[in-house]
Amino acid sequence: MTKGFTIWFTGLSGAGKSTISALLEPALRTRGCKVEVLDGDVVRTHLSKGLTFSKEDRDTNIRRIGWVCQVLTRNDVVAIAAAISPYREVRQEVRKMIGRFVEVYIECPMDVLVERDTKGLYKQALEGKLDHFTGVSDPYEVPVNPEITINSDRDTPAESADQIMRWLVENGYL
Repeated sequence: MTKGFTIWFTGLSGAGKSTISALLEPALRTRGCKVEVLDGDVVRTHLSKGLTFSKEDRDTNIRRIGWVCQVLTRNDVVAIAAAISPYREVRQEVRKMIGRFVEVYIECPMDVLVERDTKGLYKQALEGKLDHFTGVSDPYEVPVNPEITINSDRDTPAESADQIMRWLVENGYL
């Protein structure tokens, strides 16, 4: 049986966090892992409903996700968190709380994110019509030393999931 750990995806909206998580989940289950995915959008709907996009509320949201991941991890579940989590300090805080923590930074250039954005949110934010949009009108602090960096503009989601699985095997998580 695999000891629990958390895979923490961070990156801008549209970078591929949810897509890669959805591929990683069955790959981990195939290896006999118990897995739970905490997708940022779903968590905001159920666990963090009513929070705004202020820095304080964003930090509260990430701490809530981190707490759930910590509970899952200590119960030998692989927790996958896929949330923008824009601030380094709170990511470090949840890393310390959880312990067995693998930070995966999904990197993607702004022009590709704008192109992928079917809702037009980047366009609105870049035109100044949408406030508090991470990476445009609100900051995103790139991780300093993530365990894994994925370039989602170059690698397919399947290649990215494979890269993460290889890293987990090579580093004794699986």
